[in-house]
Amino acid sequence: MIKNTFDLQFINMCNTIISNGWNDGNTSVRTKWKDGTSAHTIKTFGVCNTYDLQKEFPITTLRPLNWKSSIDEILWIFQRKSNKLKDLNSKIWTSWATKSVESNELTINKSYGYQLARKINFPEGEMDQVDWILHNLKTNPYNRRMITNIFNHDDLKDMPLYPCAWSVSLCASNGALNMVLNQRSQDILVANSWNVFQYSILLTMFAIHAGLQPGKLLHVIADAHIYDRHIPIVQELIQRETFKPPTLIINKDIKNYYDFKVEDFQLEGYNHGKSVHNIEVAI
Repeated sequence: MIKNTFDLQFINMCNTIISNGWNDGNTSVRTKWKDGTSAHTIKTFGVCNTYDLQKEFPITTLRPLNWKSSIDEILWIFQRKSNKLKDLNSKIWTSWATKSVESNELTINKSYGYQLARKINFPEGEMDQVDWILHNLKTNPYNRRMITNIFNHDDLKDMPLYPCAWSVSLCASNGALNMVLNQRSQDILVANSWNVFQYSILLTMFAIHAGLQPGKLLHVIADAHIYDRHIPIVQELIQRETFKPPTLIINKDIKNYYDFKVEDFQLEGYNHGKSVHNIEVAI
């Protein structure tokens, strides 16, 4: 018996991709393995998973999730709005970093946080996209126009990696705040549990700021894929025992979006399977 909703949906998604997905082995692909070999995938188009945060907080128990680093990255992008590696407490973006000509600092140039920090002339005044969301959450939380978009076509030439998770849309109903996360492409083994957890945290932060309850996260993946060298790992992973999901504990003193820190979140009762080592990441 599957003991949590995230694991159930992850296992079903992986089984669908492996059993019915399309193998792109006969096509030319951008991604490479470290040895220079083309990194091919088996993939499914149009995966949609829904997670109800009022029932349980979505996190994998098939293996441990480095959930603190996951939160740190979403704060780096959506709260600090940074593209500088020195502002991130992990090395997950090192492969795509370049030195800034102006500051000589390692950055991901105009990707992710850079786009959210850009000032835009909204009808309500000049502000960045995150501050616009926060303004709407405070003044009109039930409107249907709260959307962020970091897939800026004008700046693609200056992005070492085009945004994978490129848009969120917020919609409140009956005292709860819901989110749609749109993702153009996802490496299922490496990124799925990571992205679902961190955007659930983002949804929770927005909801608390608005005085609402976190509701549902709808995760839409256009190209859901498993890399060829990951297939045996995934097949072993989805046969594992699952555990009851942990309880997310949040610092009740924090009400303002910009005051949240990684240490304001804790997981109580997080039991999980063993780690999966030596997962090669396609670049």
